Amino acid sequence: MRLVKVSTCSLNQWAMDFEGNLGRINESIRQARAAGSVLRVGPELEITGYGCDDHFLENDTSAHAWECLAEILSSDLTYGIVCDIGMPVVSDGVRYNCRVFCLDGKILLIRPKKFLANDGNYRELRWFAAWQHHNSVIEYKLPEIIWSKTSQKTVTFGDAYVSFLDTAVAVETCEELFTPWSPHIGLALNGVEIIVNGSGSHHQLRKLNTRIELMQGATHKAGGVYLYANQQGCDGARLYYDGCATVFVNGDMVVQGSQFSLADVEVLTACVDLDAVSTFRGSISSLREQASQHKFMPYVSVDFRLSRPDDSLLLFPTLPILPRYYLPEEEIALGPACWLWDYLRRCGATGYLLPLSGGADSSSVAAIVGSMCQLVIRAIEEGDEQVLNDAIRIGNYENGKVPKSAEEFANRIVFTVYMGSENSSAQTLNRAAQLASQIGASHMDLKIDKIVSALVSLFTSLTGKVPRYKVDGGSTAENLALQNLQARIRMVIAYMLASLLPWVKGKRGFFLVLGSANVDEGLRGYLTKYDCSSADLNPIGGISKQDLRSFLRWCVNNLHYPILAEVVSAPPTAELEPIRENYSQTDEEDMGMTYEELSMYGRLRKIFHCGPVSMFKNLCHRWHGKLDPGQVAIKVKDFFRFYAINRHKMTTITPAYHAENYSPDDNRFDQRQFLYNTRWPWQFKKIDEIVERAAKTVVTEEPTKAEEASKLATGMGVPAAASGNPLVGM
Repeated sequence: MRLVKVSTCSLNQWAMDFEGNLGRINESIRQARAAGSVLRVGPELEITGYGCDDHFLENDTSAHAWECLAEILSSDLTYGIVCDIGMPVVSDGVRYNCRVFCLDGKILLIRPKKFLANDGNYRELRWFAAWQHHNSVIEYKLPEIIWSKTSQKTVTFGDAYVSFLDTAVAVETCEELFTPWSPHIGLALNGVEIIVNGSGSHHQLRKLNTRIELMQGATHKAGGVYLYANQQGCDGARLYYDGCATVFVNGDMVVQGSQFSLADVEVLTACVDLDAVSTFRGSISSLREQASQHKFMPYVSVDFRLSRPDDSLLLFPTLPILPRYYLPEEEIALGPACWLWDYLRRCGATGYLLPLSGGADSSSVAAIVGSMCQLVIRAIEEGDEQVLNDAIRIGNYENGKVPKSAEEFANRIVFTVYMGSENSSAQTLNRAAQLASQIGASHMDLKIDKIVSALVSLFTSLTGKVPRYKVDGGSTAENLALQNLQARIRMVIAYMLASLLPWVKGKRGFFLVLGSANVDEGLRGYLTKYDCSSADLNPIGGISKQDLRSFLRWCVNNLHYPILAEVVSAPPTAELEPIRENYSQTDEEDMGMTYEELSMYGRLRKIFHCGPVSMFKNLCHRWHGKLDPGQVAIKVKDFFRFYAINRHKMTTITPAYHAENYSPDDNRFDQRQFLYNTRWPWQFKKIDEIVERAAKTVVTEEPTKAEEASKLATGMGVPAAASGNPLVGM
């Protein structure tokens, strides 16, 4: 039997941290060798870190990558083990995203990526070129830093695979797995039995199954061994790379790593049977026929065996397992928590400060931070020395003391503040205090009314006017200004506390301020520019309100925060207007639309690329029997009008954890203008024309209803429910 031990890994790399990245790569190779592996595969661009972005345009970045590779080759790490390492390589003035195969201190092959990721959060074409010369190779002259240490001056560069004495190994890099014409098909038809994929794939809710099903399908259809490696953690920006290194054999998963972890290095090893691959392929008639007709690919011959015949009776193939998936609520509890921990330990801060209102959004953030503290304690109990050292430093432990519980650790690094006003309720005050207590956070509460009154008095002294709330007879402008004043005061107080509380507590460093605006509010613009949504980080900025509600219900029993049951049952409210017997402010009434509708608008706008007319047509079908075309037209126009008015807020939105593919994040993900003609005259006219045609076809029993719908949809005025909407345009 040709039994081979292979290793894949998840590494918590950090963009531009060459020293740290090199250390983690070396450790993964050491662990793979200790496990008896003869093949190790690492993540995409692991030497530099995947998220270097425009740093890739700097020659220094490529030069430092070669320096790190030279360190690996000049050591004994690659002796007896084939290492597939990811790094940028410049050839003839063109920069490529490459995989570098190494063995015994030499480079066997440099294989550039053939199909680049260039949508969503990915912009590889901004920095790299795809290798367009399929089935072609060149001789590449290695830089002096390499040949001065290895005496090797050239290497094969291009679309090829490595042929060993007993098998063949080839590369498929990240995006190439997702393309219609994936390289693994041609590689399998050329007899390649082991395919390795070094990836830089980020977390997104409900996405993991897509990745796993593609690998499962690839090896089930064409047979073979598939090793998948990935980054894991925050490498310096909004994305969290979610690891989940895996090994597949002939359609069966045999190894699956963690998707969310605080560990810097995770190595997974499997023993695979290559004879099972050849048997599987030989039993499929159509595969044999296609393989006999397929064009041969270039390869590099290497005098080395991956299998050890003498050990065949001492090794045992790793048995298949079932894929493991998390619930979306679990993903929310784990992904943003790991992201926050990485950011905290790497930025030099010594804690988080959260304005905690007692509402669903800020409570969700608090629960995620609480989950982070629980993960830290769990990692320490499991013996993770890096997490322990980071926790001791951040928590300011002295005299040999270490964190003992999540609550005790939270009390040292999590600080919450309830900033109430005359418009706040006793219910939110109590919920905030109870949640902070259950998490273990250090909690404060204060009143902002004196500051609000002082600023209103200043305005009155300048203008002679006294602004009033809408419920007290004030105009929409007055009502909006008074609400925004409260919101912005809270941001200023939050940053003051984040700067000075470490000094008060006798701690080093500073606190990071956490924001708590969800993805739907960002899309609608239902937030004040430069209020408590403006912060250093926002762990829920890419998560929908519906998912957050489900998450809060999950937290009650799983994170053991029972007060969240009351939080999730309370109607969402900003508490920025006075409470009266006949009036109580709620989010959905203010917005003129429900969170469920907002989620639908967001998916149609971003995922399905719908403009106003396309969205209207789509919703006429989706909401058929619930709303007539005129009513749908009103809702679509309202959404696009408010979206256009408030789009400018996305230019200053707090960096948020990316979790949804309909995120409106203007900085990296959702590239659009921020100055719109908010009347959308051409688009809305086309909607009106469709409504008019639909009204003429309505059955004669309801002529009045049809006429009313047409008139409502044609009018350009804002419906009464939304006319006094706060936070618009500010």
